[in-house]
Amino acid sequence: MPEKPKLALYWAASCGGCEIAVVNLNEKILDLDAAFDFMFCPCLLDTKIKDIEALPDGAIAVTLFNGALRTEENVEMAHLLRRKSQILVAFGSCAKGGCIPALANFTTKDELLNSIFIDSFSVDNSTGIIPSGTTSFPEGDIHLPGMLGRVKHLAQEVEVDYQIPGCPPEPEQIWNAVEAILSGNLPAKGSTIGCGTLTVCDDCNRTKEEKRITAFRRNYEFYPEPELCMLEQGLLCMGIATRNGCGAPCTKANMPCTGCYGAPDGISDQGAKMVAALGSVMDIGDTTGLSEEAIAARVDAFLATIPDYAGQFYKYTLASSTLGGRVRR
Repeated sequence: MPEKPKLALYWAASCGGCEIAVVNLNEKILDLDAAFDFMFCPCLLDTKIKDIEALPDGAIAVTLFNGALRTEENVEMAHLLRRKSQILVAFGSCAKGGCIPALANFTTKDELLNSIFIDSFSVDNSTGIIPSGTTSFPEGDIHLPGMLGRVKHLAQEVEVDYQIPGCPPEPEQIWNAVEAILSGNLPAKGSTIGCGTLTVCDDCNRTKEEKRITAFRRNYEFYPEPELCMLEQGLLCMGIATRNGCGAPCTKANMPCTGCYGAPDGISDQGAKMVAALGSVMDIGDTTGLSEEAIAARVDAFLATIPDYAGQFYKYTLASSTLGGRVRR
């Protein structure tokens, strides 16, 4: 029998949910196994990195690379798998846009490590040890890869052929992408696949009326009406600035969309898109006769009901956004 094309799935700085999403293909995972030699996945298989290094360049047909780039090892594996892969896919929100790991870009590496290992109330570290470098034990040495100064998404380090969004991607969209790869029916390189071209609002069946929002509320403060638009009820739903294709499972479960599929086509910055949308729907009441200071105070009061700008607007896309993170001179 002819040799099957090789498939790799690599896990960088991420939670592991993308691997679970592949397992959630359910019976189609047998079709995946029939189509590919699934030969590299560190959390499932015992293939060694030296085995990948020994392969000829381009020997792997497809690599689904999930996770942001947080460490030097992540970067090394990105370059290795780029060389060895015919098609490299940024698989999931972390690889595509940095996702939650990239929120660390609002601080520095040193501040982050201090807050975790020294300043945390749950840590007793009077000597101020921060794990790094090589540590020797009787059983052998343990080497920790160095952390990058900033979290990157995959395309900031290597050329990416395709991107599949989601945190994690929906299994049916993973399979749609796999079928496109197998059939050769792929769009131009650099395209986002396994998704739609519109917004989550187009998939959401909630009733939408003219949006006029006086303030935002948190999920725990009330129980939303199950048939009405989340945003119109004062919940910060990102559906208006998020690519569709997920099927809107969050709003169907009476929770607001958090934006994991990233920006729709034609939008380069998801957070900026959401800010622009909110600017057009916020209701600060009748401002006739009010001074500029009074109007500004109402705007500030409205904005104060948004608890976390960064976490809300850039939860999945900070590394790939125009903002990118905090900039220090």
